[in-house]
Amino acid sequence: MTAVVTAEPPGAPASARLVTVRLARGWVSGRVDRRAVVVTLGLVAATAGVFVWSLAVGDYPVPVGRVVGTLLGDDTGGDGFIVRSIRLPRGITALEVGAAFGLSGAVFQRLVRNPLASPDVVGINSGAALVACWVVIIAHGSTAQVAGGAIAGATAAALALYLLAYRRGVSSYRIVLVGIGLTAILTALTNYLFTQAAIYEAQRAFLWLTGSLNGRGWDHVRPVSIALVVLVPVTLGLSRQLRLLEMGDDLSRALGGRVDATRGALLVSGALLAATGTAAAGPVAFVALAAPQIARRLVGGRTLALVPAAVCGALLLVAADLVGRRLLAPTELPVGVVTGVVGAPYLLYLLARSNRLGSGG
Repeated sequence: MTAVVTAEPPGAPASARLVTVRLARGWVSGRVDRRAVVVTLGLVAATAGVFVWSLAVGDYPVPVGRVVGTLLGDDTGGDGFIVRSIRLPRGITALEVGAAFGLSGAVFQRLVRNPLASPDVVGINSGAALVACWVVIIAHGSTAQVAGGAIAGATAAALALYLLAYRRGVSSYRIVLVGIGLTAILTALTNYLFTQAAIYEAQRAFLWLTGSLNGRGWDHVRPVSIALVVLVPVTLGLSRQLRLLEMGDDLSRALGGRVDATRGALLVSGALLAATGTAAAGPVAFVALAAPQIARRLVGGRTLALVPAAVCGALLLVAADLVGRRLLAPTELPVGVVTGVVGAPYLLYLLARSNRLGSGG
């Protein structure tokens, strides 16, 4: 006999309230999807190709073969310094920041069940921007202090989002509404800081707000790497519970899920991922919004697509940085400008598609 769990959402027909544990557990188990694996491998290959290309081009071009040889440890010739000391740390920072944004965006979109939800929209990046700008404009802090301020601001914004949205539990609908209001408040406070800034501090803060990878070195790579080593396994470990949450709160509780605790943990995890990327490169726009949607369409929407979203985010940011460096060379565009130019039309497309479907998802 098949064990049965009865979940009773209001207004549901009797047939819809009978859900077998066998089917539910099979859906939650997260079995490997072959298409997702193939898509992920394809994205990894594309990311590796763009990454190597980005190391090869510049004011001092290096043949691709020499780039690969240098990465494999060939120290002959004079290209090693250009590749390993100047371009490689910037490229690795782009990979890591893009992956952090992509994974964070995927967590928020699946948690809220809305393709328009991302750290940009629900106030996480705005919290990071407010505190980082305060450090620059008021405290005249160092680069490391700005990064620390961004992490603190994003974490505080996530906590405020959870507390303000909590009302006998936290619903996805309230997270979006509270997040939009929180973004408006934090953005207004950031704008006020600019009215108090001297020209030099305002310029420095505005460049950081735009999002840039210029001048990134190994001192930026190390902290981001450490953060990702901790946060990525934690987030992927929580993804099993994320599948339960997508089945609805009533059924999640019936199957033994800790709905509020899991939602809070995922919210913190996603916020810390966004904070990590923001601290290293500024609040780069639209990567967290677009990467999960692209990945989900590539895998067919049948899986959570968290890993493909992370790889897709890395690919988007490395490609955007390459375009920013070479499009108007020798003038360099901040990577946030490139992602904004590409991401804004994509956001309009998502809005138009949601309107045609008559829903937010």
